[in-house]
Amino acid sequence: MPDAPLPGFATLDRSIRAAQARATQGLSPVALAAPLADWAFHLARAPGKQMALALRLQVAATRYALWLARAAGDPSAAPLAAPQPGDRRFADPAWSAWPFNAVMQASLLAEAWWVEAARQVPGVTRRHEAQVQFLVRQLAAMGAPGNVPWLNPTVIARTLQEGGANLLRGLGHWLDDMDRQLAGLPPAGAEDFVIGRDLAVTPGRVVFRNDLMELIQYAPTTETVQAEPVMIVPAWIMKYYVLDLSPQNSLVRWLVGQGHSVFMLSWKNPDERDRETSLDDYRRRGVMAALDAVAAIVPGRKVHACGYCLGGTILAIAAATMAREHDDRLASMTLLAAQTDFADAGELMLLADEAQVGWLEDLMWDQGYLDTHQMAGAFQMLRSNELLWPRLLRRYVLGEADGMTDLMAWNADQTRMPARMHGEYLRGLFLENRLSAGRFAVEGRVVALRDIRAPIFALGTLRDHIAPWRSVYKVALFADTDVTYALVDGGHNAGIVSEPDGRAGRGFQLMTRRHGERYMDPDSWATLAPRHEGSWWLAWRDWLVQAGSGQRVAPPPMGAPEHGLAPREAAPGLYVHMK
Repeated sequence: MPDAPLPGFATLDRSIRAAQARATQGLSPVALAAPLADWAFHLARAPGKQMALALRLQVAATRYALWLARAAGDPSAAPLAAPQPGDRRFADPAWSAWPFNAVMQASLLAEAWWVEAARQVPGVTRRHEAQVQFLVRQLAAMGAPGNVPWLNPTVIARTLQEGGANLLRGLGHWLDDMDRQLAGLPPAGAEDFVIGRDLAVTPGRVVFRNDLMELIQYAPTTETVQAEPVMIVPAWIMKYYVLDLSPQNSLVRWLVGQGHSVFMLSWKNPDERDRETSLDDYRRRGVMAALDAVAAIVPGRKVHACGYCLGGTILAIAAATMAREHDDRLASMTLLAAQTDFADAGELMLLADEAQVGWLEDLMWDQGYLDTHQMAGAFQMLRSNELLWPRLLRRYVLGEADGMTDLMAWNADQTRMPARMHGEYLRGLFLENRLSAGRFAVEGRVVALRDIRAPIFALGTLRDHIAPWRSVYKVALFADTDVTYALVDGGHNAGIVSEPDGRAGRGFQLMTRRHGERYMDPDSWATLAPRHEGSWWLAWRDWLVQAGSGQRVAPPPMGAPEHGLAPREAAPGLYVHMK
């Protein structure tokens, strides 16, 4: 007779693992230990690879010694190595002068050697090889000479010029940041951007609320509007008003001004009481409940549905489910930096293996949710040369204050994610890629993206480190309808906020694949798609008109009291203020 299970011991183990996960801010050291062990073991069994690395080191050292001899007497001596495109650690011209050029060259040659050491070791799995290379880049970024004050010519010059005052200001910035972090306060300057006063000020009313989201209907500003309303599903990892920032940067305000009836979901910020809220709850009580409300307010009209980031992913699941059920209420579907296939999800996949997901699951089991700041470290690691180390150097060593913008203030307004939902998302979509693999079930039955018949507008951003544009593009591989794809300058957030009268020098590529035309891989698409200067908002506006009836009608009423949808609080509502 088999022994009975001992659940008490399992609970003890999980409690210990949860405490460990809390101490590491959700980053699993086990997830890195496995690839390092794999690499080290197989490298130890590869004498040929060791000899090749030793020879490479000897050649690099000899070339470096000869270059040092030339560069000491000839400032114009050609460098041995150059930074990778986008690497601005050595952008200061002072790095080209002796002796700092010698420090830079030594650093770049060492990085190149370690990258070579991490690749093509016989027996190492492809995933582990990529993880080791990622770790090498992180260590190289952390130990770069630019992060060492006495090796950085910019720091030395500033310190001599100011007599060390920059270091005192940097200390003050560090102390202020520590005080704010301990007190749970936002970064300095965020107080100048108040929700409802400076941000999220487009006029409107809450017309529906449940325990998961509010639906905001925005007031029209034109005498007539497009017949089909626009319903926007933002990500719940952050608050919705990235799409309604200050008035000059607000996609919502601009869209209303172009004659569209706009509805916006505002997600509740969950806490430990919401631990059992599921991914399907976000579909049913979020997307579908909002769609039902919009359909009641604007009866007899199809809806342009737009999803951003995670909001786009759940919208695609909802649209596939609607197609399965022969629900044709969507006039179109727009996916902004939203993935439906996660096979090529970029470097973030390196931090999402079984060990890492299990680590987060234990943490969420204990807390009931996952804090955004518990993922912020992972996102910063993906672009540490851009997002982490340069900021620390500027703020704490050079003594420069961070300029606060509306987008930065929004980014500091963090939210939480329910344990069950995020676990289902990480496993079902990110780790196992069930949606594009034909294994994602809704209410016990599999749904398929290819069932969607509404035209799709998909948008990726060129420098997106969260939803890489090639991954976003893959909706064209699985959809069986017209797909218009736009590739936009900028990153995951800044590329979306692209006001037409804003910054110059921005542009995008755009091309449509009609239903029945052959699939084109993303790199071929990028070669052939024509480029347009300016904001993608204008192209999307025109696409929405073409995807709809093109009719202009009187604006719909605010809410629908006869259907229990009476106007409530003024926008931005209540949920956006939840901490």
